Amino acid sequence: MSIALPARAKLNLDLAVLGRRPDGYHDLRTTLQAIDLHDLVALAPARETELTITGLPVTNPNHNSVLQALDALEIATSRHLPTRIHLHKQIPPGSGMGGASSDAATALRALAALHHVTADLTAIARQLGADVPFFLTGGTAIAGQRGDHLTPIPTQPMWFAIAWPGVELPTPDVYRAWDDMDEPPAHAPNHLTEAAMSIEPRLKEFANALNNLQGDPKHTWQMTGSGSAFFLRTTSKKEARQATSQLKCWAAVAQSIGPWA
Repeated sequence: MSIALPARAKLNLDLAVLGRRPDGYHDLRTTLQAIDLHDLVALAPARETELTITGLPVTNPNHNSVLQALDALEIATSRHLPTRIHLHKQIPPGSGMGGASSDAATALRALAALHHVTADLTAIARQLGADVPFFLTGGTAIAGQRGDHLTPIPTQPMWFAIAWPGVELPTPDVYRAWDDMDEPPAHAPNHLTEAAMSIEPRLKEFANALNNLQGDPKHTWQMTGSGSAFFLRTTSKKEARQATSQLKCWAAVAQSIGPWA
């Protein structure tokens, strides 16, 4: 028996940082939207656990979120669950589209089914990362507190043009930059944009180039999550393709996806 599941990406349609928490994290309010861009997680029983990775390069495969998900499930079930895992990466790393979190959540779902184990996957997902619980169900949700308290809302049909400058931004670094700002922006669609640009000046140049190419002040490219990818909401797949057709960077066209579980 083997199982293969898509690990969908997400976009933050908006993101407000409400303040720093006593535990060192931050309170947020953000609208999460699952999209059809995805990694692929394939699993099969094995004598020993093995992970292989293809597609976009991964910086540190030995600490991959899929292996972390397997370790967490083994601890929660008090069982050894040796698995042969293949991960095909299509979501750029460090882009703010939740690739690692989605891989972890998808692995949890697939591992539980493959090995016929029962566990509180939501509780495990919260241990793995603030974004991970969202990817257990996908769709559209308002996320609060650390980003792990979810209120599902109806998914609206949407198309997006997505552009990634090839820069990986560590999320903790961006939040530290936000903490260090004298007056964090309170009205931007994504409160982390200025912080991300302060630690990676190329992002500002990238965003300016995208918007100059777009040439429409009513429709601007917006950063997702803690960066470094940007997206543009469009009215159709055709418009999204037109928006990415002249880009020299990694680019994709994606649509919104409703809940999958």
